[in-house]
Amino acid sequence: MKQKLAAGIDIGGTNTTFGLVNAAGKILLKETIFTEHFPLPEDLVAEVATHIENAMLQFSNEYELSGVGIGAPNGNYFNGSIVFAPNLKWKGIIPLTAMFESKLNVKALLTNDANAAAIGEMMFGGAKGMKDFMFITLGTGLGSGIVANKEMIYGHDGFAGEIGHVIMFPEGRQCGCGRKGCLETYCSATGIVTTYKQLSATSYPEPGEDEQLINSKFIYEKALEGNKHALEAFAYTGDILGLALANSVAYTSPEAIFLFGGLALAGNLIFKPTIDSFEHNLLNIYKNKIKILPSLLKENDAAILGAASLIWKEIN
Repeated sequence: MKQKLAAGIDIGGTNTTFGLVNAAGKILLKETIFTEHFPLPEDLVAEVATHIENAMLQFSNEYELSGVGIGAPNGNYFNGSIVFAPNLKWKGIIPLTAMFESKLNVKALLTNDANAAAIGEMMFGGAKGMKDFMFITLGTGLGSGIVANKEMIYGHDGFAGEIGHVIMFPEGRQCGCGRKGCLETYCSATGIVTTYKQLSATSYPEPGEDEQLINSKFIYEKALEGNKHALEAFAYTGDILGLALANSVAYTSPEAIFLFGGLALAGNLIFKPTIDSFEHNLLNIYKNKIKILPSLLKENDAAILGAASLIWKEIN
């Protein structure tokens, strides 16, 4: 009997990454194409499907394709469609799973990229064996996935769990969603850059600094050097993130909260102020019960593992 493989596809505004994943979470193949080269979604689907079919020929004696999992911005698990994704050139509602199913003749499942990564953490990462946890992605924005009793929380319409768009400061920073003061405008790679620039306004840019090169990695390196404004930027970011997470705990009482993404790689620079603020702001019944942990998913593999995990979870 042939073993099963799941295809994992992550569709981003710039790149689409896809691969084949076995039941143990080993990625047997990984490829990347430029999303921007495909102005029509059906053209991208055809290209990815062709790559997957060709790849499966290499493994046809041992494996068979069981399904396709897809992570994409504004991906709706219930209807399998990308719905008005803000950072994709495709407009309107795109019935993505139907497109892949017609090309590959296997089950296709879709959710947003943060939810997919959360399921990957549950299947192959630090949340293995946990029933209740939260997964936070700290990238360009702030994404999140909430798992309760081993099930992803999708809500009635498929769009639950948008912690990044909880308003922390009414009339605060302008958010890409059109509102102001959303969490992700403060607690993300772009948010910490804004904070750093505000804190260092009187001395910014410092001698030798190029404004175009100031990103979260730049601020991290400055903080390691002991730069006052960089350290303050991390402290401020962690303070707000800890408060937001303490408030979110009241809804599901998770066992742990996993932080993932570029900003989470700053280690204690972001974890310490976040945990301090989190414990300070928690309701007493939750104090010292909930761990804030780094994700155990590899940065370069998380997108494919997470997407493929949609299929493995369905099979299991």
